[in-house]
This record gives sequence, C-alpha cells and structure tokens, in this order.
Amino acid sequence: MSLFKRFGRPFAAFGAAAATACGTAPAAAPQSASPAMWKVADHDTTVYLFGTIHLLPKETKWRSPVFDKAAASADALVIETNIDESNPGATIGELFKLAMSPGLPPIADRVKPEKRAALQTAIAKSGVPAPALDKLETWAAAFLLLGGQFKDLGLDPGSGVETVLKKQFVASGKPVDQLETNAEQLGFFDRLSEASQREFLEGVLEDPATAKGQFGKMIASWSKGDVKGIADSFNADMGGTPELMDALISQRNANWAKWVKGRLDQPGTVMVAVGAGHLAGDKSLQSLLERQGVKVTRVQ
Repeated sequence: MSLFKRFGRPFAAFGAAAATACGTAPAAAPQSASPAMWKVADHDTTVYLFGTIHLLPKETKWRSPVFDKAAASADALVIETNIDESNPGATIGELFKLAMSPGLPPIADRVKPEKRAALQTAIAKSGVPAPALDKLETWAAAFLLLGGQFKDLGLDPGSGVETVLKKQFVASGKPVDQLETNAEQLGFFDRLSEASQREFLEGVLEDPATAKGQFGKMIASWSKGDVKGIADSFNADMGGTPELMDALISQRNANWAKWVKGRLDQPGTVMVAVGAGHLAGDKSLQSLLERQGVKVTRVQ
C-alpha cells in the first residue's frame, strides 16, 4: 500500500503539526509549478477552487500570475481546516480527545510481524515512547509517527500552500475560514474500521525510498496541473477500499459542494484551497458541482 496515494493528501494537513513537533525539515531543491485552478461564478460571486499540496519542500515555487491575480481579488481564504502551526500542541490535544481508548493491544501487535522492525525505527525517530502509543487508537498512533516520515522527505511545515496563503491573507487583513474544524477532520479517521486504521499505520512505515518515489510522482502531477495524473497518483489506490474512498473523499466532497453552491448566494470573491486530490477524478468537487447544475471553468 502506498502511504501517499492512500493517505498522504488528506492527512498531510495534520501531518504538518506532527512534522512541526518533530522539528524543521531539511531543505530540498526548489521546483517551479503551475497547479490547477477552477472558477465557479454567477453575476455577483466568484469562488476559486485551488488544488494544494499541504506540505512542500522548502522554497518550492508554485505561484503564477494567474493565481496571484485570483488570490489578490479574493475577499477571504477558505481551507480544509485551520491548523495553528505556531501551536501544534493544540491540534495534538484535539487528537487525544478522540484517540484515548482502554484495553487496546500493544502497538507492535497491530502491524504484521515483518513490519515490526520498521515500527521500532519509526517510534525511535518520533521520540514518542511506545507505551504512550499503546494507549492510542491505531489511526492516532500512526499520526504521531507521520511527522518523521514527512521530515525524511525534506518537507517544510512552513512551506505548505495553505500555510503560505494564510500568512498572505492575514497580512492583508482578510479572514481565513475553514470547511471543517480540527475535530471534524480528525473524526473521519477516528470512525475508520480497525482494519483501515492498521493499513494507515503500515503505510506510515513504508520504506523511505518508496515513499519518496510516490511523493515525487504526486508533486510532478500537481506542479504541471495534470488532473488525470493527480487522480491516478492520489486516488487510484483507494478504489479497492470503498470505506476509505467514502470517508476521506466522497463524504467530504459532498459537504464541500453544498458549501460552494450555498456560497454563491452571497456576493464577493473567495479563494477555496483544498488538497489537490479532492479536485481530481470522477468524485471530484467540480464533478459534484456540475452534476448539481453549477458551471465550473478551469482558469489554470
């Protein structure tokens, strides 16, 4: 299973908090990019839909004149959930509210025997004692180990698209809103079956070289605005796991489509920045909107 195909996109927003807690990631070579962007509009409202990568190598170049013009025209920014990067402990606190359960088996018993050495390595790297992980539900233990994986990939918590955009909008005196609270987004993972949670944990233990290759493919597709490539690299692997597709993509996109359609009743311009995987494939946010009679136009 690929960590980044199946889980990297939706969980990376919270992985940013974990990566921050693990320390600053090493810088990587700058890249240029022109990610895909769409527009939904009526006579007095414009909603831009911009696909993001939540964590990026430091100094990755992803802005374009088209994007900058759209962002400058927006009255507000709307993101998936508002993570306070300056206080990752607040996000971790929300996790612990959901994740503490009595009578759980040791974390080592929740992975296949051949994965246990990799688990021990990940635990040592995270600095979280194994007895503490034993008390957490599997999805939450995986989350606390995820920051080390992102750090190994050279991802900088301060360079993610949402982090950069939040700073820009706040500096301009514009509001930053969210589609889901931290607790609501974590709740999608908390409600996964134990089997799916264990898949996630084993994905976190993926070989670093394999993870780097998968992430490289994701970045390449995103940076070119290759929506088909994004659908393949982000979502294709979920096709065999209906529970994950429903919880992490379908339910959330349906909620967001209602929000976007409703937002057209209010005048003004809004920039909506969500993980690029939500804007790719036949279950994309744009597809849902179009099925509801909303015109969606690609502008980048």
